[in-house]
Amino acid sequence: MGPSQKPNVCGRLSRRALGFFSRDAGMVQRTNLGILRALVCQESTKFKNVWTTHSKSPIAYERGRIYFNNYRCCVSSVASEPRKLYEMPKCSKSEKIEDALLWECPVGEMLPNPSDYKSSLIALTAHNWLLRISATTGKVLEKIYLASYCKFRYLSWDTPQEVIAVKSAQNKGSTLARQAGIQQPVLLYLAVFHVLPFSLIGILEINKKIFGNVTDATLSHGILIVMYSSGLVRLYSFQAITKQFMQQKLDLGCACRWGGTSGTVGEAPFGIPCNIKITDTPPLLFEVSSLENAFQIGGHPWHYIITPNKKKQKGVFHICALKDNSLAKNGIQEMKCCSLESDWIYFHPDASGRIIHVGPNQVKVLKLSEVENNSAQHQISEDFVILANREKNKNENLPTVTASGRVVKRNFSILDDDPEQETFKIVDYEDELDLLSVVAVTQIDAEGKAHLDFHCNEYGTLLKSIPLVESWDVTYSHEVYFDRDLVLHIEQKPSRVFSCYVYQMVCDPGEEEETTDKRSKTDHNNLKF
Repeated sequence: MGPSQKPNVCGRLSRRALGFFSRDAGMVQRTNLGILRALVCQESTKFKNVWTTHSKSPIAYERGRIYFNNYRCCVSSVASEPRKLYEMPKCSKSEKIEDALLWECPVGEMLPNPSDYKSSLIALTAHNWLLRISATTGKVLEKIYLASYCKFRYLSWDTPQEVIAVKSAQNKGSTLARQAGIQQPVLLYLAVFHVLPFSLIGILEINKKIFGNVTDATLSHGILIVMYSSGLVRLYSFQAITKQFMQQKLDLGCACRWGGTSGTVGEAPFGIPCNIKITDTPPLLFEVSSLENAFQIGGHPWHYIITPNKKKQKGVFHICALKDNSLAKNGIQEMKCCSLESDWIYFHPDASGRIIHVGPNQVKVLKLSEVENNSAQHQISEDFVILANREKNKNENLPTVTASGRVVKRNFSILDDDPEQETFKIVDYEDELDLLSVVAVTQIDAEGKAHLDFHCNEYGTLLKSIPLVESWDVTYSHEVYFDRDLVLHIEQKPSRVFSCYVYQMVCDPGEEEETTDKRSKTDHNNLKF
């Protein structure tokens, strides 16, 4: 258990007003967030459901902004009541936004235009245009035409806030081509860009001749990750591939002649030619086999987590050193839970090198440390455990007496994720407040009830519990975001009906309710998009 003394908010505010801080430039921000954390977790603070809306298209959330209609409508969730920031003009189906990423200005860099210092939405359209859109006005600031030789569909960060990767849909060929036995040489494409100002690194093709029957490929932190249906995962250096196999360096907005045609790079109809074509097997950095291609790297020093590539091993996780593939001491983690949904594991996003292992009734935070008297080997140990609030079923193992007097002993056990028991569904980390947020659900009669718990990230202590007023159906898809003083719940119901519930922090609920009663009786809830 951690220290029980609570921070004094009044003292912190007084010190801030008097300037009692070190010369550290981030000290004021950290102090402000410490004050906000104290307010969020104090007993009198409530989270009030201030807004509910429904949509026929997916709803997305990014840093205080809620997106509707395939990112064309943006609502700010920061104000006391969510308000519309902008709505882009209606467009054809071919122009709809397929995927998007929120870009925020880097610190300490000189940028060419004043608008570059404000947040932008990097969006990919269905007809292969890459757009940079103002996150506050919806105005298109930059646009790049990618290509016509494939269908780009997915956006991801290679290096967060610096380098993006645009991935095409996998080329499986037409039905007639497959029936005729015609092999498609290129399986998918990856277009890679530096962000703001946009500059092209290159477009890479993943072809069958070099890599074989690839099921997926992606870029992460300069590493090309290639996956196979057999469970095999291979890692290559993207920088080395670019240096060895780039055919011609291309610059956006410059004239180019390629394959007998001429045009401007990044403008329609010319687009961007595929200028990185691998003609020989690149040097392999790392290879591992894992069930369902599940593979993660993290920790200090570097370790990786896999599940042995056998179906019966599902739910068993091996934690191994990246440098020599050696299994860490106590590196086989298995909850041995009897449940319909399997447990999951991942490296803690707080960069502490710890590991979070989540099951239906417990959350384990594991730490990686050196074995005593052997610095070359590392061990896994429990840092803390969060347990679901459950009461043992007293009638579970009691015998039943029939009318004839015969004693029948029931031979069954309750599942660990039984809906009538409190079950963990979502675990996330709020980095600015340094809190673990845990969603727990219990099925009461025909209705499920959920609550969001805040735990100390250092000790695991329960600091705050927030009930969610809406019912929770475990058969639906759910997302829950905790962002400073905001809680947002997105639910996908059958027939593609999406619902969004917004909660905001209220320090004096009595005063808030009185103010709400004096407002206009216009119903702000149940807005439809």
